Amino acid sequence: QLVESGGGLVQPGGSLKLSCVVSGVTLPDYGVAWFREVPGKEREGVSCISYSGGLTAYVGSSKGRFTISRVNADAKSTVYLQMNDLNSEDTGLYYCAADRFWCGDGWNPDPTDLYNYWGRGTQVTVSS
Repeated sequence: QLVESGGGLVQPGGSLKLSCVVSGVTLPDYGVAWFREVPGKEREGVSCISYSGGLTAYVGSSKGRFTISRVNADAKSTVYLQMNDLNSEDTGLYYCAADRFWCGDGWNPDPTDLYNYWGRGTQVTVSS
């Protein structure tokens, strides 16, 4: 089960920190990725992190503004996405997804159907 939280309405230039609590995923060494979905567009990858947290990747405009991190405890993991200097293009429904995949330089978030575990999303709206 993946549960996202932390979304909301924020002004341009503001910050939000999203959380994804992962439980019940039995895959060993699973990575976690964040995706954004905007009406009329395909779901796009934003960032990912390996199981240990030692490998991360960012896509497009998230580079330099977003930071992904992870805390593993017992049978649960919490993955955070700190988002700074937000703009209107960051608006969307943010999902976290878990599976075994390569996360690091050159991460390819597609196809999204490779990820078997998904949350229900948390809405981020950047508007003045």
